[in-house]
Amino acid sequence: MVYIDNAATSFPKPESVYDSVLDCMKRYCANPGRGSHKLSLECEMKILDTRQSISELFNIDNMMNLIFTNNTTEGLNMAIKGVLKSGDHVITTSIEHNSVYRPLRKLTEIGVEVSIVSVDEKGYVNLQELQKNIKTNSKALIINHGSNVLGTVQDIEEIGSIAKKNNLVFIVDVAQTAGVFNIDVKKMNIDIMAFPGHKCLYGPQGIGGLYVSESIKIDTFKEGGTGSNSNIMEQPDFMPDKFESGTLNTPGIVGLGAGVNFITSVGLNEIRRHDQELALYLTSELQKLPYIIMYGEDDCEKKCPVVSFNIDGYDSSEVGEFLNNKDIYLRTGYHCAPIIHNIIGTKNLGTVRASFAYFNTIEDVEKLLSAVKELYGQNSI
Repeated sequence: MVYIDNAATSFPKPESVYDSVLDCMKRYCANPGRGSHKLSLECEMKILDTRQSISELFNIDNMMNLIFTNNTTEGLNMAIKGVLKSGDHVITTSIEHNSVYRPLRKLTEIGVEVSIVSVDEKGYVNLQELQKNIKTNSKALIINHGSNVLGTVQDIEEIGSIAKKNNLVFIVDVAQTAGVFNIDVKKMNIDIMAFPGHKCLYGPQGIGGLYVSESIKIDTFKEGGTGSNSNIMEQPDFMPDKFESGTLNTPGIVGLGAGVNFITSVGLNEIRRHDQELALYLTSELQKLPYIIMYGEDDCEKKCPVVSFNIDGYDSSEVGEFLNNKDIYLRTGYHCAPIIHNIIGTKNLGTVRASFAYFNTIEDVEKLLSAVKELYGQNSI
């Protein structure tokens, strides 16, 4: 089996992630923050440990400004719907995921104005055009750090500087870069940041997070029991309880903590080097094949370990089906990011996307290349 769909979710996970989740489920998985007994307290301490590990990874000063969510999509919905009100203007780009577009489309129904700044064929945002779209009622700027379609990594530090100078709430989706690229919320002037646990942070599915700067006030996404201020009916107004109503996913959080610790032990830069080397090898070999169409940035050191391509004469879904029958698992289609396909010319085609993580090998790339050549060879007979 060859699994190269890590931009969707990483697989396999480090053994320590499996072990930590199972240990939690079997030994101490009570309700965190809902009791003073030993099991509840152990859950709470494990959750605090994960908050601290993530905060250190992203240079977050106060770990209580980190909210646990189900996934990046929930975090982005919390941020977008918590910040924007009727009459506000928001700027985003043409390379975003539907977890940004769809909440914004919903908010247009209440009078939120949306501007979508274009990107070039490699996926880079035009910073001059971005600045031209800033208005007197502009409230926020939303952008992904790395594209799930092309792997393009934006200059978040520069864009964050533009947002700060113009008093815009800077909301960043780091779904593809968390665990692969160095992210510093202070240096990059990030006000709100959404991330998944299940991708390159190597945690399980069903867990993610949202960082909210102390300088930003957003409305609650839901209300309910938090284990704090339980004697009153009003929602607590302090972090993280304000946004963490209901029982937290303790096994998921513990698994995420183990994933972050794995990254720290191996070294984030080493993981990025490994992943990008595989992407570079695949890119260089595909470029030798005249029937392959490549998309996005060629320089794999500049981008996420994502390679998007098509085979001449085939729809991306046909390629995916052929590879699936060869036990090679990757993503085909639009990747939940519709607008960028208009720009790169794949509107009615989609792309074949290979995405790498630390447990992939050169042999995985060789098997994919062999299968691609076999498929095209069938067509040319």
